[in-house]
Amino acid sequence: MPESPTDIATGAPDAPDAGVDAGAVETRGIEPVPESERHGRVRELFPTWVAANISVLLLTMGAGLVVSGGLNIWQVLVAAVCAPLVSYGIVGVLSIAGKRGGSPGMTLSRAVFGQRGNLLPGVVTWIARWGWETINAVTGAYALLTILDLLFGIKSGTGLILAALLLFVGATFAVSGMGRKALLVCNRWSAYFFGGFSLLVLAFLVTDTDWHAVLARPAGSTATLIAGIGTIAAGGISWAPSGADFTRYLPRSASGRKVVAHTVGGAGIVVVPMVLMGGVMATGTPDLASASDPVSFIGELLPAWLAVPYLIIALVGMLLINSLSMYSAGFTAQTLGIRVPRAWAVSVNAVISLVGGALLMLVATSFISSFIAFLTLLAVSFSAWVGVFGVDMLRGRTYDGQALMDTTRGSAYWYRGGFAWQAVTAWAVALTIGLCLTSVSWFSGPLSGTWIGRNGLGWVATIAVAAGLYAVLPRKHGPSAAAPGRGQSDEHREREPAPALAR
Repeated sequence: MPESPTDIATGAPDAPDAGVDAGAVETRGIEPVPESERHGRVRELFPTWVAANISVLLLTMGAGLVVSGGLNIWQVLVAAVCAPLVSYGIVGVLSIAGKRGGSPGMTLSRAVFGQRGNLLPGVVTWIARWGWETINAVTGAYALLTILDLLFGIKSGTGLILAALLLFVGATFAVSGMGRKALLVCNRWSAYFFGGFSLLVLAFLVTDTDWHAVLARPAGSTATLIAGIGTIAAGGISWAPSGADFTRYLPRSASGRKVVAHTVGGAGIVVVPMVLMGGVMATGTPDLASASDPVSFIGELLPAWLAVPYLIIALVGMLLINSLSMYSAGFTAQTLGIRVPRAWAVSVNAVISLVGGALLMLVATSFISSFIAFLTLLAVSFSAWVGVFGVDMLRGRTYDGQALMDTTRGSAYWYRGGFAWQAVTAWAVALTIGLCLTSVSWFSGPLSGTWIGRNGLGWVATIAVAAGLYAVLPRKHGPSAAAPGRGQSDEHREREPAPALAR
């Protein structure tokens, strides 16, 4: 179905949202956005996913492909292209659920897992968000400390580290607490500035790099290339439960294909050059891939006139990544039954990331090792949900807004005892298998020595197991203990016609 010409294709200003006050502070929680108030535009997704990937950690990951993985620059390019195509392709497809149901992703998940069953993946998702926000907060604090060193020669100490961390987390809380419209404005301008300065950095690298050394590197193994793609893609997979959070203001008539295209395009336009830049930088600075501080190397590789503004823009970008993550985490907290306004729910994650960040910066011995370990486990924990939710959505699921918000036995999504046993079983089995296939610095599953485990594809296997098992389990839920007319299976409810992406 074509997009609405008045809300999507034109450049007309957005109409006011009922969930956003005059001061642009979003007050809407997890309740579905009425169709009459969905004035979002698909093209807003592009800067959103640009902002979600403005992280200097991509440079470090690109360097790791060269230094640790032994890949050449052409293989790095393949990994940089394939990773966002796969991971954000999945994110884009699952984002279509947002325009169908008008609610955040983990709230829509109630229809799949049941009102009580959804608490299981919900808690895992919320905890994983803590880790992601902690990693981003630490990276942002390191960027601020590097800027102070370059500009004023101020060296970091415990007090300054804590102050930088507190400032970064506080700014993140302020932006994410304001909500959707504040994020859209910040995302758009950060995308412009970051893009411009990235072009300057690329131009500098082109003229200052020993290209003979870069191009002369021998190719690495195919297995290492696959593992590299999996590691980079893991970061994108972590956004899968949040995709619908940013599409719930889109009208139902918005093009599903364009949702996917803008999601992949926004992420790819950042991931590809950043990973490639990291691979090029590693030729002159091989220590980049193992640096304890993932940011200060920029001051060593670039002249101050370029390094400082680039780091400032990157700092804003990392703040936005954390703001988007906290924005989604607030919805997850409300979905779990924490009865506080969304902005207050966000504050819980802000405090946790502040404490976790302090421990990581002052106690942990290796930031990069901790980051890769976390990223690997994060991807597996989200992938089990991705497999189940994705199969359910692609079947043409429609969402009952009243039932989503009704957590009593009378809800159409109560199923048996509050659980949709097919979804919960598929999720639990897939998560267990995925962890068995995973190996990080401090944990190795019993199956981590297999080809899948060695190549970092545990998250891919997790999605496949969850999707396959959920697809073959019986689809009908038994009768609920609900009031008459509200306990029937969702299989008997109206469904949206397939194919899903055509909508």
